[in-house]
Amino acid sequence: MLLTTLVDLSRWQFAVTAMYHWLFVPLTLGLGFLIAFMETRYVMTGDEFWKRTTKFWMKLFAINFAMGVATGIILEFEFGTNWSNYSWFVGDIFGAPLAIEGIFAFFMESTFFAVMYFGWNKVSRKAHLVSTWLTAIGTNLSAVWILIANAWMQYPLGMEFNPDTARSEMTDFWAVVSSPVAINKFLHSVTNGYVLASVFVIAVSSWFLLRKREQTLARKSIRVASVFGIISLAVLIATGDGSAYNVAKVQPMKLAAMEGLYDGSEKAPLVAVGVLNPDKVPGPEGADEDPYLFEISFPSMLSYLATRQADGFVPGINDIIEGGYEFTDRQGNTYVEPSFYEKKARGTAAVTALADYQAAKEAGDTLAMGQAKAMLEQNFDYFGYHYVEEPEDLVPNVPLVFYAFHIMVALGMFFILLFVLFIVFEWKNLIVREKHKWLLWLGIISVPLVYICSQSGWIVAEVGRQPWTIQNLLPVNAAVSGVEPGNVLTTLVIFICLFTAMLGVEISIMLRQIKKGGE
Repeated sequence: MLLTTLVDLSRWQFAVTAMYHWLFVPLTLGLGFLIAFMETRYVMTGDEFWKRTTKFWMKLFAINFAMGVATGIILEFEFGTNWSNYSWFVGDIFGAPLAIEGIFAFFMESTFFAVMYFGWNKVSRKAHLVSTWLTAIGTNLSAVWILIANAWMQYPLGMEFNPDTARSEMTDFWAVVSSPVAINKFLHSVTNGYVLASVFVIAVSSWFLLRKREQTLARKSIRVASVFGIISLAVLIATGDGSAYNVAKVQPMKLAAMEGLYDGSEKAPLVAVGVLNPDKVPGPEGADEDPYLFEISFPSMLSYLATRQADGFVPGINDIIEGGYEFTDRQGNTYVEPSFYEKKARGTAAVTALADYQAAKEAGDTLAMGQAKAMLEQNFDYFGYHYVEEPEDLVPNVPLVFYAFHIMVALGMFFILLFVLFIVFEWKNLIVREKHKWLLWLGIISVPLVYICSQSGWIVAEVGRQPWTIQNLLPVNAAVSGVEPGNVLTTLVIFICLFTAMLGVEISIMLRQIKKGGE
């Protein structure tokens, strides 16, 4: 019970830190490019209006940038304090992209941020523009390396386990960097930031128009943000399709939770709208319960998303636990999926072989070392299953993942409509008419909606892969540090209070700055 409490507290602490951090990061990713576009317009035309507009949005960028840095540093420290077993097991791999992010990307964005923010009238126009673009690029480069590290946890490759040190070691850096999961995750996550920043700019500009202030700044900002937002949203949707395909290949349990799919089928439908049955559980106990109280589905759509074939088989939660179905992985290998108990037996065989190898090494028995190493390599793909107690432990929180996924998709469709409306109404000069104030209010209330959408995406990605810190290799109960639960609880409460205060301060400062306008 003590370990369960420690794991839960450690997960909560990391989740709280990560979600607060993700409140600040997406706006920085997108707003950096928006101000770079605006300053480019200033340098090309020499129009002082664009300089004033750039400086206004740059102040809001700077406030958010500082908050993102503060929460990001704490997040990285938690790998050592709360997840030391994880850090030991894969630190040689996971630490590499984080080190590159800190040494290269973070210093790049920090250096050029100083020139961008304080360098007006101190460097030439072109030099200042270059610093603005490099700041925007630097923030996105930081995201590249962090998302590569995260994607590796979802789909570990380019590594080899060293039984002498009991650590995983990187054998192919470019395999880690160029992983299809990493590439898709980066594009999906950063375009999420671009959409969020576009909605933010539209909302602030809408407030100016309602107050009949800064109308030129507001309308031209809406034009830039709406076009940037609709293009970004197109990429976001395309990479969302790629994410579904990758998840089906490397994390089928996550896909099953996203759709509330307990029993797999060919021509599996995609749920558009649905309410889960709370009485539905995995295994024989829930066999007679319908998974949904209500649902509207698109026939065969889930099969196509997961397999690129309308009649492809998509395994459900029960299928993944019981095994016995034919599965094709990301490399194109087709095999019969083992059951949970078969995977657990192979995981135990791998852990036992590791202990035998180390005992043989200590005894100087090279023959036994070779035999144990061969057994370890044969079963290592299921190493983490040794630490999973029951089949039900493989199942993430289905309602949370299901509803987060469908909220994210529904809001994504809403933002398509929002950007189209603002583009049409602005270009037809309708946006300033009194009878169309509803659109401006819609722009303002879209800010909390876009943040809900953004957070929902991370809930799907991270809660959906539970119980794994590293897919199939290390569950959370084996990754946690051996610290006192009381210490974790204390720091959790401190972080909640600290981050909430920081968020309140940021909102207060940003609102004050917005009210000042483009002075």
